[in-house]
Amino acid sequence: MPDETCQIPSGRTAPDAHPGAAGPPGGLVLVSTPIGNLQDLSPRAIAALRAADTLLCEDTRVTARLCAVFEITATLVAMHDHNEQGRIPQVLRWLAEGRRVVLVSDAGTPLVSDPGFRLVRAVLEAGLPVAAVPGANAALLALTLSGLPPQPFLFVGFLPPRGAARRAALAQLRAAERAGLAATLLFYEAPHRLAESLADLAEVLGPRPAAVAREMTKRFEEVVRATLPELAARYADAPPRGEITLVVGPPPQEEAPAEADLDALLQAALQGHSLKEAVAEVTAATGQPRRVVYARALALGGR
Repeated sequence: MPDETCQIPSGRTAPDAHPGAAGPPGGLVLVSTPIGNLQDLSPRAIAALRAADTLLCEDTRVTARLCAVFEITATLVAMHDHNEQGRIPQVLRWLAEGRRVVLVSDAGTPLVSDPGFRLVRAVLEAGLPVAAVPGANAALLALTLSGLPPQPFLFVGFLPPRGAARRAALAQLRAAERAGLAATLLFYEAPHRLAESLADLAEVLGPRPAAVAREMTKRFEEVVRATLPELAARYADAPPRGEITLVVGPPPQEEAPAEADLDALLQAALQGHSLKEAVAEVTAATGQPRRVVYARALALGGR
């Protein structure tokens, strides 16, 4: 019986047989941290964290607990949405001096609905190196478990917290679909807003298949698959706990643009804008003639 060997497909490169042999990367390093299960922190991530001189983190208390478990002694420096811009000159000086700086978020992949984008842009513009150690990501994990088409997908992040703004944002997505977008949609959501968001999704996007992924990699991990109206009803009666990712299937392929879509867009836009602003927004989003959009807006009671 021949030996079983691992064949690398043509055009692909085999993984490094000696991970970490070249040492941790220098410059600014983005390290993904576990989203619930500490065993998901890779040996390469641990090596990068241990080699760091400075750890930039959202909440030093959260990262301190991770450091205690893995015996990481780097200096912790808070960097979040409110102080990121002010931290950039200091970080650039550290990198220019040769210090190893690692950026982590409280959980998951840095920059994905977390701070860091402005810093990365500044480091790149300064001609300094940026590297990353991949790892856990709740959105991608939820997508793979949802049973919905995995590609193409569109990661939206958090929807606006207020109802009118949320429906307007969903109306823009719906307009993009009418223009040809056909992707599985990924959202993050707070548990106390889940039922309202599901109801708005059902109203704007229709009764599509969807999944609510909760507490990924944690003890009470759960994925509930149903239509948007069914999920809205379920969580209206039983608000969930924990971190939530929503996965919504793409529009049906046979779907054709309808007047009802225009009405839905206008109704959402009119809730937060004047008649003139709403008409301009929906005209731009749909490509419909302004006179048609204006007439429908008047028929819907816009003033």
